[in-house]
Amino acid sequence: MTEPAVKCRLVVLISGAGSNLQAIIDRCADGSISAQVAAVISNQADAYGLTRAREAGIPAHCLDHRDFQRRVDFDAAMIDLVDSFSPDLIVLAGFMRILGQNFVERYLGVMLNIHPSLLPLYPGLDTHQRALADGVKNHGASVHFVTAELDGGPILIQGHVPVEPHDTPETLAQRVHTVEHQIYPQAIAWFAKGRLRLSDGRAMLDGMPVLLPDNIQETFFNLSTEPEQ
Repeated sequence: MTEPAVKCRLVVLISGAGSNLQAIIDRCADGSISAQVAAVISNQADAYGLTRAREAGIPAHCLDHRDFQRRVDFDAAMIDLVDSFSPDLIVLAGFMRILGQNFVERYLGVMLNIHPSLLPLYPGLDTHQRALADGVKNHGASVHFVTAELDGGPILIQGHVPVEPHDTPETLAQRVHTVEHQIYPQAIAWFAKGRLRLSDGRAMLDGMPVLLPDNIQETFFNLSTEPEQ
């Protein structure tokens, strides 16, 4: 499949340090992703990811949600700002605001998120603590299309890490970050090449549905299961 003549334009939404953002910037720069980051937007003025963007010569903007009394007004302002950069894909990279229905519906099929767990396990917050409390042997991260269901959109790709006997939430998070920086650029590269799309509520890669193993609970909760390599 030939690559599009015009590079895919990305708008990345962040709230914090932006390590996934940096991985995306680097992969765009070295040609691994046939895309360009058109803008980075944060709801936090002190987010270090904005500094990463500026250092890379990328427009960086803050839209503080606290300046809006209603979520719907914040979402409307965010839509206006995002649309001003004519994006082909919206990338949520540690954006810690739940987006409203209008926002999600506007970008359905062209908005991705990365979540630090092997979805559908551990949606929401505190994923590493919850995984350790359950005694799982494998943990990881998932990239998915964004839908109205929190962390519930169709999954595109997952990265696995073994859980070590003496892991803490912090050490586990560090290893999960490593796979995040691999799988998120991969998913974006697929989209940028036209290989990835959302169709009838399913993630499609090269025209085929992206499938997860049916025995996900057994695979990741059976304590006798060897960690995947």
